[in-house]
Amino acid sequence: MALNGSPSGLSVMSATPGGPAENSGILPGDVILAIDNRSTEDMDIYDAAQRLQGPEGSSVDLDIRSGSNTRHVVLKRQTVTLNPVRSRMCEIPGAKDNSKVGYIKLTTFNQNAAGSVKEALQKLRENNVKSFVLDLRNNSGGLFPEGIEIAKIWMDKGVIVYICDSQGVRDIYEADGISTVAASEPLVVLVNKGTASASEILAGALKDNKRAVIYGEPTYGKGKIQSVFALSDGSGLAVTVARYETPAHTDIDKVGVIPDRPLPASFPTDEDGFCSCLRDSNSACNLNAAQLFTR
Repeated sequence: MALNGSPSGLSVMSATPGGPAENSGILPGDVILAIDNRSTEDMDIYDAAQRLQGPEGSSVDLDIRSGSNTRHVVLKRQTVTLNPVRSRMCEIPGAKDNSKVGYIKLTTFNQNAAGSVKEALQKLRENNVKSFVLDLRNNSGGLFPEGIEIAKIWMDKGVIVYICDSQGVRDIYEADGISTVAASEPLVVLVNKGTASASEILAGALKDNKRAVIYGEPTYGKGKIQSVFALSDGSGLAVTVARYETPAHTDIDKVGVIPDRPLPASFPTDEDGFCSCLRDSNSACNLNAAQLFTR
């Protein structure tokens, strides 16, 4: 991407929680201008990924643009054990039906994602939580099957996603009720421009099936399924072979999922800040708890 005539580069969707990039202060929306002194202006995503990865303990040099500021960052590569879910209970004074709200932050769709969401739900229910907020902001996706399984946790019936190619609908993924844990409790989903891929599939399924109210801003719009073919000179060719469509047959690609309601501009991205905004009715980021789950 290029902004206002500035040098173009690779936009950061999200930094792995607890990883070296996050610990160095790299944020969603920052732009990687160079990797090990090589400009990213004409670098594709696959080349960038290969250059960013390396042996544990080795270093990679990055030039980062944050807003109007540019800085040089040296990251030490490390193995990150990622817990994809953070959760907590928010008690809201004066609220009647939804005085206890369960907040679940899902950061990625790894192999532990669906199981971790179920565990978080169980713990919150033990505290008599009966309404939930699922935060998918800055979740850039991950394993497609985990996105499907998490949709099934919240839905007992309905289409989750269509996979379509040039001939039309190729595959249909649906909720069957077998894996359902919370099909009826009030649910809000938070999204932003960093919500991509499997996150968009989940948000689109919950929106189109009227299972959740979506808050935030339009999501990233990554709806293509691509295969990469190796060429004889060592390069690769990415070919689009199919696309994702939401249950309402909305093509996600380059459009994203459109939320039902916006979030205040100052709305925080962490669980403590979320609870503070719900509690403080005078805060600029406050959401009316009584109307939060109302469509």
